[in-house]
Amino acid sequence: MSRTRIVEAAIVLLDSAGERALTFRALAAHLDTGLGAIYYHLTDKADLVAAACDTIVAQVLSDLASSAEPKERVRQLGLALYDAMDQHPWLGSTLPRVRGLSVVRILEPIGQSLVQLKVPLPQQWSTASALLHYILGVGGQTAASSQVAQLGNTDRESYLEAAANEWAALDPVAFAFVRSVADQLLRHSDRQDFLAGLDLILAGTRMLTGESNTRSKRKA
Repeated sequence: MSRTRIVEAAIVLLDSAGERALTFRALAAHLDTGLGAIYYHLTDKADLVAAACDTIVAQVLSDLASSAEPKERVRQLGLALYDAMDQHPWLGSTLPRVRGLSVVRILEPIGQSLVQLKVPLPQQWSTASALLHYILGVGGQTAASSQVAQLGNTDRESYLEAAANEWAALDPVAFAFVRSVADQLLRHSDRQDFLAGLDLILAGTRMLTGESNTRSKRKA
């Protein structure tokens, strides 16, 4: 009974039933082993969940193309994490509060990319933080919403059609914009919307580097 096998089994249970259902007893039953075999490798549930997160994050990072340009690297990382959270709906809400290095492993390539993009040092933390929170927040929320819809046996297309009809029927003065995009709600892609938001944040780095260059010229 290896640590790797235990963590992989924990991921299966998390995917199928969520974090509340993951207990050492449930895991032992799933693996057909005793509690002692699990406690030999992991101290408690928090340690187990952290290991599960770290396993998934490590896999995401190992699949990234190291030769990509800085902005493309952040885009690839964001989309890879988005897909991982879609596959493991519990991951998005768990990562921000789990102990260990999972979030640090994500933050590091984001920060390195910002350094390569020549984002000024005073703005590097805030920019990296915005990207990290956007990726985990939006990706996690989308995955959670999708899971709720599946558990409620709600078809995405039917749900969006009903919502789009409600938007289209709103007061044309008080909700002019919402009415105008009602048809786009019906056709939109969550994944493409996520990428569009990520691109907006990355596009803002040009302003930061431009301001830095302008200040340098003024000092000269």
